[in-house]
Amino acid sequence: HLVTEGPQNSGEPRDEVSLETDEKIAALVPAEIRDKGVIVIGTNPPYAPNEFKNESGEIVGFDIDVMTAAAQLMGLRAEFRESDFEKIIPAIEGGTMDMGASSFTVNDERLQTVDFVTYFEAGIQWAAAAGNDVDPDDACGLNVAVQRTTVSDQEDVPARSEACVAAGKPAIEKVQFDSQDEASTAVALGKVDAMSADSPISAYAVKQSEGKMQLVGDVFDSAPYGWPVRKDSELAAALEAAKYLHL
Repeated sequence: HLVTEGPQNSGEPRDEVSLETDEKIAALVPAEIRDKGVIVIGTNPPYAPNEFKNESGEIVGFDIDVMTAAAQLMGLRAEFRESDFEKIIPAIEGGTMDMGASSFTVNDERLQTVDFVTYFEAGIQWAAAAGNDVDPDDACGLNVAVQRTTVSDQEDVPARSEACVAAGKPAIEKVQFDSQDEASTAVALGKVDAMSADSPISAYAVKQSEGKMQLVGDVFDSAPYGWPVRKDSELAAALEAAKYLHL
């Protein structure tokens, strides 16, 4: 099954919760990972509340908590390796990372290079500065912030902009940022008209903005998040088993 409620991690230091190894699940882990006792996981903070750093510099968040628990059930220690988002899947393919835990939306393009174990359902949600009632379905001519290489950057905003042009209206100006924090800050400061991001990310940004931002439009294009692993890796079966036992 998939988790469907939004992440709620506040960024406070986590209470250390240790789950006992499930021997049946541990037996499914590929030998090269099991023998190391460590699973190397690529992640890309800041993308609050899913993966980000707290005041102590510790990587925390919903994805981190879920993956830490899954690793414990597999008898492994989770080693989170910070990376540029677009470099995680190539690192998995190249064998320098075992998997990713970084709010990956499962789509056809990514499925061409890696397999996914799904664990959460999210959609796209726009946000704007408070009082700026942007309509995502009528955003022609606006400038819209996105984080680079996300679904919002590669699919949502380009498709909407193409529709604007096809209708004889001005294109949407896509404003790319290297991190989601930068995109959210640009909205709060009024430097862009709106942003497009995963629904839990936009909701959290609005909550943290202390009234400077608001959600606009409905959640749309819901799709699963997934943990990417190498094609045909036995690790997928272990993660599936751990997911169903833990979530």
